[in-house]
Amino acid sequence: MARLLEQYQKEFLPELKSDLGIANTMAVPRLKKLVISMGTGSPAIDKNRLGSASADLTTITGQKAQIRRSRKAVSNFKLREDMEVGCRVTLRGKRMYEFVDRLINTAIPRLRDFRGLNPRSFDGRGNYSMGVPDQSIFPEVDVAKITFTQGMNITFVTSASSDAHARALLDKFGMPFRKTEAN
Repeated sequence: MARLLEQYQKEFLPELKSDLGIANTMAVPRLKKLVISMGTGSPAIDKNRLGSASADLTTITGQKAQIRRSRKAVSNFKLREDMEVGCRVTLRGKRMYEFVDRLINTAIPRLRDFRGLNPRSFDGRGNYSMGVPDQSIFPEVDVAKITFTQGMNITFVTSASSDAHARALLDKFGMPFRKTEAN
């Protein structure tokens, strides 16, 4: 079992239940899935970029990356409909908790000039999105083989009904949110 999943079930679940004043254990917020995506842009600019981004994302997450295609043509970006423009991975279950554990404890502390994650990046429905500037912060990626730096978007999808409940859940996991005057 993943360390963070076990910790959630034994420690965080009862704490969240009492902190948020929820009577039913099944109503306590939990992580549903994690979506990690990389947009590589038009293949007309660089054809090799998508392949290496997909390989890096597969290495980082431990799950094969899904290639994403453009929905419509945009001439200013040299983009035609149905071109391969990015990749994504959706993690659930044990792999999701292992990735969150590695992200919080090893990858985020390796960010340069890090002052905390934006606490206002919630969407109003209990989901949180963040960006990572490059893939080299993950120890799985071999820095010598990186040909270009590629950022990624990470979205935490929770079962929380409000941003406050989702924030409480992510705080228990140890997400390093930026300190503001309000909190």
